[in-house]
Amino acid sequence: MFNDLYKKCLNLAAHKSSKYYLAVVSFIESSFFPIPPDVMIIPMVISKKNDFFKIFLIATIFSVLGGILGYFIGAFFFDLGMEVMTFYGYENKLSELKSNLINSEGFYAWLGILFLAGFTPLPYKVFTIASGLIGFNFLIFILISLISRGLRF
Repeated sequence: MFNDLYKKCLNLAAHKSSKYYLAVVSFIESSFFPIPPDVMIIPMVISKKNDFFKIFLIATIFSVLGGILGYFIGAFFFDLGMEVMTFYGYENKLSELKSNLINSEGFYAWLGILFLAGFTPLPYKVFTIASGLIGFNFLIFILISLISRGLRF
C-alpha cells in the first residue's frame, strides 16, 4: 500500500498541476497521510529550478495548515486523535507528556520535540495531534511549526 502511495506522489510531482497536488499532500501529511511531501518536492525542484521558492512556500504554508488541522483533531476529536496515535505507536506517551507540561521544563522539552518533529523525518502528524490532545499553546504551536517546517523544506 505505501509503495503505491509513494509512486502516486512521484507521478503527481511530474503533473502540470503539481503545485496544487503538493499543497494537498503537504496539508494531509501533517495530520494523517503517511507519505511526506519531500517525495514530491525533490523532483519538482530538480525539474523546475526557477520555481523553488514557490515550491518551498506552498509546502511550508500547507504543511502548517495541515498541522493546525492535526492540532484540532487532537483537541476536539479525541477518539480520532487516539486512533492516529495508536497507529504510530505513541498512545502510551500522552499521559506522561501532559503531566510533564505542567512544569516549565516540560514546556521547553515539548517545544524542542515539536521543533525536531517538524524539521526531521519524525512523524510530524503525531506531534500535531499530540499537541492538541495535551492542550499545548496554540500560537506557539503555529510559530514553531512555521519555523521548523520552513527550515525543513
